[in-house]
Amino acid sequence: MSSLCGTSSLRRSVIFSSRRSSLDLPRIDRIIKCSLESKGLPGPSYEPVPEASVSTVEDRTPDERHRLWKKGLKAISQGKLAVVLLSGGQGTRLGSSDPKGCFNIGLPSGKSLFQLQAERILRIQRLASQSIEDSARLVPIHWYIMTSPFTDEATRKYFESHKYFGLESNQIIFFQQGTLPCVSKDGKFIMETPYKVATAPDGNGGLFSALKSSKLLEDMAMRGVEYVDCYGVDNVLVRVADPAFLGYFIDKGVATAAKVVRKAYPQEKVGVFVQRGKVGPLIVVEYSEMDPAMSSEIHQTTGNLRYCWSNVCLHLFTLDFLKQVATGLENDSIYHLAEKKIPSIHGSTVGLKFEQFIFHAFAYSPSTILFEKKI
Repeated sequence: MSSLCGTSSLRRSVIFSSRRSSLDLPRIDRIIKCSLESKGLPGPSYEPVPEASVSTVEDRTPDERHRLWKKGLKAISQGKLAVVLLSGGQGTRLGSSDPKGCFNIGLPSGKSLFQLQAERILRIQRLASQSIEDSARLVPIHWYIMTSPFTDEATRKYFESHKYFGLESNQIIFFQQGTLPCVSKDGKFIMETPYKVATAPDGNGGLFSALKSSKLLEDMAMRGVEYVDCYGVDNVLVRVADPAFLGYFIDKGVATAAKVVRKAYPQEKVGVFVQRGKVGPLIVVEYSEMDPAMSSEIHQTTGNLRYCWSNVCLHLFTLDFLKQVATGLENDSIYHLAEKKIPSIHGSTVGLKFEQFIFHAFAYSPSTILFEKKI
């Protein structure tokens, strides 16, 4: 084991941790070492995504929009779409220890994020059934909800207590993302107690390995799913299972797609889509990793920001692509380092959490399209 991990901390964790059987020590050592060594290294060169390559739904004719809508509804009516919700985080920044989706965001109706999204799925199901000849046949949209060890029980109980917001209980599948140990800045394990290593969720990019390890990719295939709509829980404006977006995705025949919103101003704290090199894939660069000059660069002809396509975590993938990327990202040992205050035997320790992001998958995609939604 690398000295980066701290011999005494490691020995305590192996001998005493009640969860020691879940610690893949060679993998954890590789992640710690590779992630720390990559910190501060120069990244690849980036090019802006050409505006002409981004589709804007509002700029299409009514007939074209209707055609895409109908194509998406048809696929939904055939059971080809599954929805994946990324919901492993707690609402601590909202002043709550509950899962984010339970949070009352102050609407007059008092509806939570979970309820708004469930009702959207219910409505799309009904529209899809009405679009086919046998309108009495309701094909459910299966909703896969990724929790974490910190939110799983509360999320399940919340849905059960609200009778699944009108959806059938068997169309909602809960599964947990993984966790990774938290470490100090020099790579030593942080102990939550004298006998337990402090851990944290492995980021929303933990989705891929979680889908693979829980056999849910096979479950989707068995149900006839071909397309997977993935989104983050904390977007109140999300159009879950958007037929127009799905129709456009199917029309283009690509492996991946993302909805984007034009960046409002240079300092806005959002990641943006860029092209890696002259001919590389589309990827996302976090705002914290962008050079200020790059963030402020203006297109001389249009007057718009050159790097302007904000990632808002609204993605579509083919199931075939998810199967491929689940293995690729599982073998990727470089994780994002997030500096956080971590509960420890010392009360609180400033350390590092290791996270993968769902947008890391785009680097593996042979073809990605961006679909602009104007606010």
